[in-house]
Amino acid sequence: MQPQTPITQDVMTIKRILPEDGLTNIVGLTRDQLRDALIGVGVTEKQAKMRVNQVWQWLYHWGVREFDVMTNLSKDFRATLAEHFKIELPEVVTKDVSTDGTRKYLVRIAGGHEVEVVYIPEKDRGTLCISSQVGCTLTCSFCHTGTQKLVRNLTAGEIIGQVMLARDDLNEWPEPGQGTGDNGPRLLSNIVLMGMGEPLYNFENVRDAMKIAMDGEGIALSRRRITLSTSGVVPEIHRTANEIGCMLAISFHGTTDEIRDKLVPINKKWNLEKLLEALAAYPKVSNSERITFEYVMLKDVNDSDEDARRLVKLIEGIPAKINLIPFNEWPGAPYKRSDSDRIKAFADIIYNAGYASPIRRPRGEDIMAACGQLKSATERARKSRKQIDADAGL
Repeated sequence: MQPQTPITQDVMTIKRILPEDGLTNIVGLTRDQLRDALIGVGVTEKQAKMRVNQVWQWLYHWGVREFDVMTNLSKDFRATLAEHFKIELPEVVTKDVSTDGTRKYLVRIAGGHEVEVVYIPEKDRGTLCISSQVGCTLTCSFCHTGTQKLVRNLTAGEIIGQVMLARDDLNEWPEPGQGTGDNGPRLLSNIVLMGMGEPLYNFENVRDAMKIAMDGEGIALSRRRITLSTSGVVPEIHRTANEIGCMLAISFHGTTDEIRDKLVPINKKWNLEKLLEALAAYPKVSNSERITFEYVMLKDVNDSDEDARRLVKLIEGIPAKINLIPFNEWPGAPYKRSDSDRIKAFADIIYNAGYASPIRRPRGEDIMAACGQLKSATERARKSRKQIDADAGL
């Protein structure tokens, strides 16, 4: 299956999400889009900025779901809003909670499609792993999501909606008198775009959703608390720094083109040389904002001492940390997790070369919520192991 272009993806998305009730969902509209929408229903240009600020704070700071609750707006204006707009989030179908506290949400979006969202609580923070597409077009051979074909891009509203529904479940919207940003409740302190899909194949919607998440008068997460993970869509990497400004992670996994072509097929389009050139030129890369290289540890595939030394050589000159990920197995997976001793030896080589090399502790494996295991429940139930192997080309 050939990747859809951004234009054809957007057309596909629009066709699937036209509202049947004629109401415009304001969740996911940028400030400019919301301003234009309000002017379109009679708000004067002079008043539009104030109205945008008021609605924005109710929606993204206080987390309200009804226009009637917006008490600093006149009754007539609230009626106008209700006549033309709606506040609608993706629907939580199921929630699974792991023995380690990880929460996995199966979320239904327009058209009846499903994506998965994972909240990972830690001692000093809580990370939400969100999805950007239904399925994926990249077919990375170690990734369960890659066995589910791409259906469509998520809208900006469906992306930021994942953040909002998780805050609902965590009950962390501020109470009156509480501040925003890091001064407010922060069970959900970080966002990682590491769920279903390739974020840079849905750039505009991801950008708009993350701008909403970073807006200081709403959810107010700093850009350094948001990490976008890409498999290497080289033309969009520079754009990510300029238009989003978040932290960058690379789904790397191989130290030769031969191995990476098999593990991450997008490497056939943009090989290691092209990818590393783009990363070296990444505008925000510095010792304080290092690029994270994600490296899944696959037994007897990419976990040798030679691989570790090649990895160190490849990233030379790029401020980086290496995030080593023990492979999270799934039904029909063609790989096995590297042994613990092998992972530690690999990490030691990287550490001795001067790079941070944390080994990620698997989280949520008992509910299939770990890295690389996400897949909509309907797709998982629909396919036998034989079918999964066939889709993976095994």
